[in-house]
Amino acid sequence: MDIRAGIIAAIVLSLTGSFIIFRSGYRAWLSARKLTFYRIRRRRERGGLYTMLVSLVLFAFAVLLYFAGEPVAYQYFPPSPTITLSPTITLSPTITLSPTVTLTPTITDTPSVTDTPTVTPTPFIPPVIEALFVSEVTPNPAAVFSPLQFTRDCSNFNDYTPATVFQNPIRYMCAVFTYDQMIPGSQWTALWYREGELVHYETIPWDGEVGGYGFTEWEAPPEEFLPGTYEVQIFVGLEWKVVGQFLLQGDAPTRLPTLTSTLTPIPVITATGTPPPP
Repeated sequence: MDIRAGIIAAIVLSLTGSFIIFRSGYRAWLSARKLTFYRIRRRRERGGLYTMLVSLVLFAFAVLLYFAGEPVAYQYFPPSPTITLSPTITLSPTITLSPTVTLTPTITDTPSVTDTPTVTPTPFIPPVIEALFVSEVTPNPAAVFSPLQFTRDCSNFNDYTPATVFQNPIRYMCAVFTYDQMIPGSQWTALWYREGELVHYETIPWDGEVGGYGFTEWEAPPEEFLPGTYEVQIFVGLEWKVVGQFLLQGDAPTRLPTLTSTLTPIPVITATGTPPPP
């Protein structure tokens, strides 16, 4: 059971207990009105009211858990980044042809050019963006980030639907993550690429907490969200932390052309010379 499931279970148990205790106190308070002896009746009424007060305190505790339970729990039990397993490729068996005639090679051709496999470069911050750094706080190299989860609405971290494939038209995209051991004021950067081309970025001093939830977002006109594979890279200082990808399908809306008026000159005929005498 994770922290979120434990908080939800505690809220449900608190609400259930509050309802049962309030019902018990209310019944005791009603039954006191039927008693004949004044002192016993007052004692029963007082006990019922105290019981209902306890139920209200338990209800307030459940409300407090709903709004502040999870953030407080993350202060004492920081979230750890989870590892996303990459699916393995299953090879399909091929048919092996049996040779009928074995030819004896006479000349072995030596290739003049040997293809060397290229190495996938490690994500880095372009110098033009590095020049925008303003923070003087040394980043914590031990800071950790969870895998990115993409959504079109990250207004509530407790209730959002992540996905990896989206359909046009869209005008907003958000990448949500959890983090830990961040130092407030240290420079952090988010780079948004489409098919290897930088389309959006943000680089600012960190203004969040030491651990918890965070996000990076991009809002633009729908015609700027072209279809393709998008990649988001997160850096702390100059150190790369996490990379996530999502696929955007469907053609983007066509940008409406801007109409411009062009003035066409009209020729004017001017008479020259001296008119003949009458």
